[in-house]
Amino acid sequence: MLITVNVQVFIIMVLFILTKQIKIYSILMVFTLVHELAHMLMGIVLKLRPKELNVNPFGFSILFETYEKSEKKKFLVAISGPLANIVVALLIYFINPKNEWRELIIYSNVLIGLFNLIPIYPLDGGRILKSILRRKYGWKKTDKIVNTVSNIITIALTACCSILILIYHNIGLLLVLAYLWILNVKENKRYMLKMRVYRAIENANFQKPIDKKV
Repeated sequence: MLITVNVQVFIIMVLFILTKQIKIYSILMVFTLVHELAHMLMGIVLKLRPKELNVNPFGFSILFETYEKSEKKKFLVAISGPLANIVVALLIYFINPKNEWRELIIYSNVLIGLFNLIPIYPLDGGRILKSILRRKYGWKKTDKIVNTVSNIITIALTACCSILILIYHNIGLLLVLAYLWILNVKENKRYMLKMRVYRAIENANFQKPIDKKV
């Protein structure tokens, strides 16, 4: 399996060192790795072969060589990451180790788990929503619904986070907001490309000549 590291990781690390938040960033990165390893383990159980593990400024992402077309398997791979973080948080809570890391580990895992469950594609929540909707609506309508939901939630979160940033001056919130918009812009471009493909296929089928018997 190939492991790639985005150079922006080091820039973000320097930024967190300068703002004296490197401890929080380090813990978040450790448990985003746990999150992604859960995806990988579930994929292996479902007979998917890991292709690449990418290290980016906001965590890790796993790619598989071939992705199973079964919506059920896609759902299981997507949900496994957030569930892993929730399980870790619960274990630490009930084991109750008395040290300074306890609360930070619990909050970090809850934050990672809940953040990834936000229904914005390609976060896990968006993938879960897409897997569920495709069973009922098919590909084109599902893509339209998921894209609309992603845009609405991104705008709503932007409004909320902007207020919190003004109040608390938290650089982490600003980076998370930037990350969400990067995802949103990229997915909007992919969505527009998909729609052009759908229209081209529909037009080709509509204009297909009909054989007439003479």
